[in-house]
Amino acid sequence: MLKLQLPTDPLWVKNVVESNIEELLTDHAFCEQKAASNAITLIVQNPNLSDLVQEMIALVQEEMDHFKRVHEIILKRGYVLGRERKDNYVNELRKFIIVGGGREMQLIDRLLFSAMIEARSCERFKVLSENINDNSLADFYHELMISEATHYAMFIRLAKKYAVEVDVDKRWNEFLKFEAQVIQNYGKGETIHG
Repeated sequence: MLKLQLPTDPLWVKNVVESNIEELLTDHAFCEQKAASNAITLIVQNPNLSDLVQEMIALVQEEMDHFKRVHEIILKRGYVLGRERKDNYVNELRKFIIVGGGREMQLIDRLLFSAMIEARSCERFKVLSENINDNSLADFYHELMISEATHYAMFIRLAKKYAVEVDVDKRWNEFLKFEAQVIQNYGKGETIHG
């Protein structure tokens, strides 16, 4: 379904993540907050698209609920949230967004950029849920994997809905190829995209 070209090695969980769960959880919390911020940006940039605004409002609420739940896990384990981490993966992926090209192109690229982040997060949550040696986190990440898949599908659907001149399938394939190059540098850190 996701069509990602380079899967995450399950050893990422055993060799990297499990040695620093606190770091993973902090990074994950901020990923949820950033996803909410991205949805707010889509609202601010496209207030005239009422159905998009409604879907982004629901997404903001869901992402902030996920943030709250991750934060509760952090507290329950005796950790502290800590400072926001820079997400190099997302910053590299952002470079692929076309600057200019008109409002339609900018909207479609922002939606596909969002879909890509959700797709990779979904894939990482799947790997975590299947490989982490912690039943409560395995269950949590399985639940969030399903949620991320829904978000991915929503962004793709919205891109296709609003595309008039842009070939969404062609542009999505370009995103997939670019992401495959970017992700080769990740999977070595205890972060969701790292």
